Amino acid sequence: MTQAAAHSDRHTALVAPVAPVKAADHRIWGQLHGSSDALAICESARAHQGLTLVITRSTEESIRLEQSMRFYLGLPTDEDQPAITPDGLELLSLPDWETLPYDLFSPHQDITSRRIRALHRLPTTNHGVLVVPARTLMHRLPPVSYLQGNTLLLEVGQSLDIDNWRMQLESAGYRHADNVYEHGEYAVRGAILDIFPMGATRPYRIDLFDDEIETLRTFDPETQRSIDRIERIELLPANEFPWHKEARSGFRNRWFEQFPHADKDAPIYQDVTHSITPPGIEYYLPLFFDQTATLFDYLPGETLVFTASGLNEAASASTPTPVHATRTVATTGCVLSCRQQNCFSRRTSCSACSRDFPG
Repeated sequence: MTQAAAHSDRHTALVAPVAPVKAADHRIWGQLHGSSDALAICESARAHQGLTLVITRSTEESIRLEQSMRFYLGLPTDEDQPAITPDGLELLSLPDWETLPYDLFSPHQDITSRRIRALHRLPTTNHGVLVVPARTLMHRLPPVSYLQGNTLLLEVGQSLDIDNWRMQLESAGYRHADNVYEHGEYAVRGAILDIFPMGATRPYRIDLFDDEIETLRTFDPETQRSIDRIERIELLPANEFPWHKEARSGFRNRWFEQFPHADKDAPIYQDVTHSITPPGIEYYLPLFFDQTATLFDYLPGETLVFTASGLNEAASASTPTPVHATRTVATTGCVLSCRQQNCFSRRTSCSACSRDFPG
């Protein structure tokens, strides 16, 4: 055994407390100083045959914990790169939008991409870790069926009608551009189609011969030069909400159900009416669906949950934080969410119409 391997084994033995072994089993892990909490969670996740969910008190704590876990798992530090260990443990993250509620700003496309990738992967993840801040956990999410039912697959040799394909992309929220640089953009230049799908690490270039896909390649968005050939690509929706005609019509109907005294001249309502995606529309996600979901609806049947103590109160910065571990089976509800299915946030009223929100 090498000195490095012996060193790793010694630390593993010190920070691998006994994890819960059955549903509703609750354990408290203490004396986890520095980044030892990340190492303990990594070792527990390696042994657990299922998903491990880690809930942190803040975005900063989530970032710190994820970076430490990447180090201990030997994963690349780049958040956009695939994060899967040789033994198949996948590290996922559901980052916060990093915007204020009802601000006229939308999350950065890279953040949206990481969120959609995580939500798409979660239901089928057999061995992975998800790190999520408590604030993000309280957000309403699209139904699980939305992402699963709006994913497009393209393969070499497949027939592709450019006009229909463009309409599908527009309905999925993708934006047309002259050149593709960011997630959610696509470009059409004769028989060459470029697209940067959500959840992808690089954009793709599709070469057509007549109406058949001749080649699929990745390319560098900075130089626009093709890189590697691939056989198939998966196109996830560009947003966490649909953008086709029926979805926008449903938005307008629910707008007046939720805000009966609102004015039709409201900027967001007018933008949606005219097929313009307004900045900050993400906080109105419940208006696009009859029913929304929580993160717990996306979890696989058996999930090991870690929460830091003091999740609902400020923790002392000078005291080591105990870690709580719980095993849960088929979780189906979010105890942190508002009581109303389509509640928008923790705000008590709407500044647009002064309507009080329950919960």
